[in-house]
Amino acid sequence: MASTRTIQIIVGMSACLAGHATFAAAPSAAELEFFEKRVRPVLVEHCFECHGGEKATKGGLRLDAREGWAAGGDSGPAVVPGKPDESLLIQAVRYDDTALQMPPDGKLPQTAIDDLVTWVARGAADPRTGTAAAKKAEASVRNSDHWAYQPPVDRRPPETNDKVWPLDEVDRFLLARLEEKQLHPAADASPQALVRRLYFDLIGLPPTPEEIDAYAADTSPDAYARLVDLLLGSPEFGQRWGRHWLDVVRFGESMTLRGLVFQQAWRYRDYVIDTFNEDRPYDQFLREQVAGDLLPAESVDQRQRNLVATGFLAFGNVNLEEQDKAQLRMDVVDEQLDTIGKAFLAQTIGCARCHDHKFDPIPTRDYYALAGILRNTKTLEHANVSNWIEMPLPLPPAEEQSLTRQEAAIAALEANIRTLSGPRRGVVPAKDLPGIVVDDRDAKRVGEWKLSQFNGAYIGGGYLHDLDQEKGQKTLTFLPQLPAAGLYEVRLAYTPGDNRATNTPVTVFSADGERLLRVNQRRAPPIDGRFISLGEFHFELNGQGFVIVANEATDGHVIADAVQFLPVDAAPSSSSSVTADSTAVDRPNVADDLKRLERLLKQLKADGPARPKAMTVAEENEIGDTNVHIRGNVHNLGERVPRGFLQAAGAGPSQPLPDDESGRLQLADWLVRRDNRLTARVMANRVWHWLFGTGIVRTTDNFGTAGEAPSHPELLDYLALRFMDDGWSVKKLVRRMVLSHAYRLSTAADERTKAADPENRLLARAPRRRMDAESLRDAMLLVAGRLDRTAAGKTFPPGVSADYSYKHAEHCRSVFLPVFRNTLPEVFKAFDFADPSTVTGVRTQSTTPQQALFFMNDPFVAGCSRQAAADLLSRAGLDDRGRVERAYRQAVGRLPTSLELDAALRFVSPSGGRPPLEAWSQFWQVLFASLDFRYLN
Repeated sequence: MASTRTIQIIVGMSACLAGHATFAAAPSAAELEFFEKRVRPVLVEHCFECHGGEKATKGGLRLDAREGWAAGGDSGPAVVPGKPDESLLIQAVRYDDTALQMPPDGKLPQTAIDDLVTWVARGAADPRTGTAAAKKAEASVRNSDHWAYQPPVDRRPPETNDKVWPLDEVDRFLLARLEEKQLHPAADASPQALVRRLYFDLIGLPPTPEEIDAYAADTSPDAYARLVDLLLGSPEFGQRWGRHWLDVVRFGESMTLRGLVFQQAWRYRDYVIDTFNEDRPYDQFLREQVAGDLLPAESVDQRQRNLVATGFLAFGNVNLEEQDKAQLRMDVVDEQLDTIGKAFLAQTIGCARCHDHKFDPIPTRDYYALAGILRNTKTLEHANVSNWIEMPLPLPPAEEQSLTRQEAAIAALEANIRTLSGPRRGVVPAKDLPGIVVDDRDAKRVGEWKLSQFNGAYIGGGYLHDLDQEKGQKTLTFLPQLPAAGLYEVRLAYTPGDNRATNTPVTVFSADGERLLRVNQRRAPPIDGRFISLGEFHFELNGQGFVIVANEATDGHVIADAVQFLPVDAAPSSSSSVTADSTAVDRPNVADDLKRLERLLKQLKADGPARPKAMTVAEENEIGDTNVHIRGNVHNLGERVPRGFLQAAGAGPSQPLPDDESGRLQLADWLVRRDNRLTARVMANRVWHWLFGTGIVRTTDNFGTAGEAPSHPELLDYLALRFMDDGWSVKKLVRRMVLSHAYRLSTAADERTKAADPENRLLARAPRRRMDAESLRDAMLLVAGRLDRTAAGKTFPPGVSADYSYKHAEHCRSVFLPVFRNTLPEVFKAFDFADPSTVTGVRTQSTTPQQALFFMNDPFVAGCSRQAAADLLSRAGLDDRGRVERAYRQAVGRLPTSLELDAALRFVSPSGGRPPLEAWSQFWQVLFASLDFRYLN
């Protein structure tokens, strides 16, 4: 498409949306992952004996391919995607009908049934496309002759008939294939289109009109190469390419469950960006991520970098609340193995957890040989809710001394505060306290209250807070089981803090009547640092005595930990006079001292540097091999397997690993050995995909037999070998590809070429690619003059402990936005941002009504449009024609066509009666929504 009729969108957008069809999105990586890990094993183990293979087709039903369950058997289709209740398979495994029960020898475990229901409800993603492919895959496994498991061959680039067109060896490999098919490459892209493509591909931002002009005016033979080198040397290269890598390693900054936030994850992100900018060798990059904590370091900076790198192993999205810690430990290992396998080797190793891999030469023994290495690696500290490991980072001697002095001063202040606040500061079980204690867990709740353990001085298992939301709609009722009628002192336990309410309403219902008190929960409780007295009250044994904590009209978080009822004869008299109405009136000096010390402590922490920490891993104390878990069950153990590596990848036989080491360092070395057949190929293919839109192997995360074959296997081997020869330099690999003639082609092609190669696998033309979510967002901010190009650092404020209610309002580059697994910016959700819970080598490219609505209605787009319009109107010496032309050059890198120019001028004309800022804002909004803005030509 040469250009878009941009301005017509204004009048046609609503009509287009009204008739917009919902496109069936391709299965996401997470959905396919769920099938491979949770559904396929169930089908293999329980269904294939009767419903898999040519001879096993009871009832005419086959479940070994998507076509099988879609066609169904004698009773009809087995699965109705999205409708589990209408799916015969689900009815059968639930045993809903006595005449239709599968498997016939006994009902599946409930977890397996739930997984099948979830799979169908999500649309029944299934990559298996037919039994012929399965047979071929199985034969390949038996013979181990699959292309990916063979050593790369260093072939000379082929000779071509056309000696002029190829600029390098890459072109010769590509042109030779085209000539075989009697096809010809497309014409070259225009200078404007090429420079825009290069800028977005290398730094993720559009060129300015001045940068486009400078390139177009440079007629020197090496002008393009010099521009490539300029962009490769930009600090924004690492920001663009680091984000690519974060997709691959499932980088996230929170857990899905509870939304718990990784406070230190940003260090890994910055480490990745620095790695790409400094062009550290890729083999070193992998070794640092797998075993950085075990590598020698020649400097403090290098030791810091090595520790931060191992955060790669710690970002997995697992269930920290899993109470079977043996299961959780293996779930962590499985997630790590799955990520290492796909990210570095493009192998679905996780499919061998329960049984030998059905398609690739990965036996279960290989899985547990690798699992043994990671099982000897400590990733979590196990507790009721397990937690990830954060370790202090080493510092240069001068910084270490300064920080030590700072920490000593803080420790002294905290000791004084503890002394003044009372003798008891830790967690105290309710049963250890005198009197009758009603803990928050036993209170009757109205509304949503959140359990927290953030403040360490609480009663029982934690305390509740109201999320500072839905004021007037939440209450907690504490009803005591009193042993006798009489006079009781009532005390409220809470944890203080700066964000607490100063006016928490607490109502005591007793034989004396109803009494409302207000508690300032920002102040430390005066009794043992835990309780405040609400007063003395008479209670009868009629069940009418209780305490209600509410959140009506409060000015902060309302906290409720416990309520204590002390018989007056048993209540320590020294504290009973300190009530909610006279907080600390008997201890004014103590209260003042506490306030002063707490202010000083807060100031000291704010002014001084905090000791840096990083998410990392460590060696376990006890090292050993791991048993096979039969069918993946951690409590059903088979033979013990010596730790080792993946046989299919080559790199020689596994050597016995040291008895006193996990083997992680040896695994890291094995991954990057030159005779490993996968590692260099996988990364070379990823770089090709990031530049050409499609990998030489389209299934970038799966080089196994279920993945696609390479379109140009000889070229892939050539690139992989040159990658290693060039010292594993990613920048040299990128440079080699973008200097090729193939990269510089136009997206246009003749009809004959399109018919012969509709998917453009032969690369006779450049692919037309939609920009990713980050590029769209960053380009709008840049054009509007709102982009904050400050690099690195933590990008969400202190105090954010959960991701659910986070508001993304930053104007930084998208790579620096927090990647919260429960809360992503709207542009990320609309434009197929990578799932941060799974390896994503290829992002989904969907077309949905929400994308058009985003450009029409989202405040972010409106804000950028208004700012871009204001900037345009403020430029001296431009008339309306000049403004339209500049806007087009800023947004799409070219001048408008005559039709576009005429339509734009009519639209912004003062005769329309709108204020100029409004007219130009709407013009910019439509320009941002245009295809030429969103796509690279």
